[in-house]
Amino acid sequence: MTKVDWDFLHRRLRQGHVRPPVEHQIADLTAELTEMLGSAEPYVRDELAVEMLTTWIAQGVYDDLLPGLGDGIATGLMAGLGERGTDSVFRRSTSALILSDVIERDTERSLVPPAKVLEWGDRLATWFPAERDLRGFVEGKGWAHAVPNGADAIGVLARSPHVREAELVVLLEVIGERSTRPADEVWVSGEPDRLARATISVLHRGLVPLDRVESWLAELVSTALRQRPPSLDDAGSVPRRNTVAYLRALYLHLSLGRHQPPGRTDLLLTVIEQLRAVQPGFFGR
Repeated sequence: MTKVDWDFLHRRLRQGHVRPPVEHQIADLTAELTEMLGSAEPYVRDELAVEMLTTWIAQGVYDDLLPGLGDGIATGLMAGLGERGTDSVFRRSTSALILSDVIERDTERSLVPPAKVLEWGDRLATWFPAERDLRGFVEGKGWAHAVPNGADAIGVLARSPHVREAELVVLLEVIGERSTRPADEVWVSGEPDRLARATISVLHRGLVPLDRVESWLAELVSTALRQRPPSLDDAGSVPRRNTVAYLRALYLHLSLGRHQPPGRTDLLLTVIEQLRAVQPGFFGR
């Protein structure tokens, strides 16, 4: 294989040459790019690997290869899963980002068997709540962003026509589990809004009955209430504070978002009721 000049290809991409060069095999390029998704260097990871894969997926380069590409990317979700504070988070997070592009391309063009999309969904649903490295920006290495990227992938998956009521209920449960899981730091990098936006994507389908959404929110708040109440110097309160931040974001997205789900008014009332339950000191009657 001819050595790839990635800097040249990147400049070429920025100049409008959005197809891969004919002198390289797409399989060889993809194998290298997939490895580069796990780089701790933000230029290599985000500007080379992510930008090229995202562009080529959108341009249809992988349309005949989409099932294989998705399978290869999805394996990255499990790379080093369970680790915290290591560079392996970049592979997992960017894999979720690229897998969402793959799923979105199928939603647009119907290129993948439904069972394959659901298989990728299972992998996302397994990885996302289990992710332990929740860092936002990592000094010198760029954005880890596992929660935002995972939330975006869940939102894209929720819009797939292959995902129906049963799968949408599972996605709600995954979002709820992620928002209540133990965490070391309070979310400050857009995580609540990205989770709320993913939730709106689930609800926008109009397939999950309101009573099921109500019971899901009630269980989420019940879990939060079993955790220690917030205080500035109590690390044990972090999951509860993150859950409250997510509920507040969900309220704002239901109130102000441009794309509203069916039954928006009833959903808003339900979220308001649960906010009052989890923060009676602020919102109690």
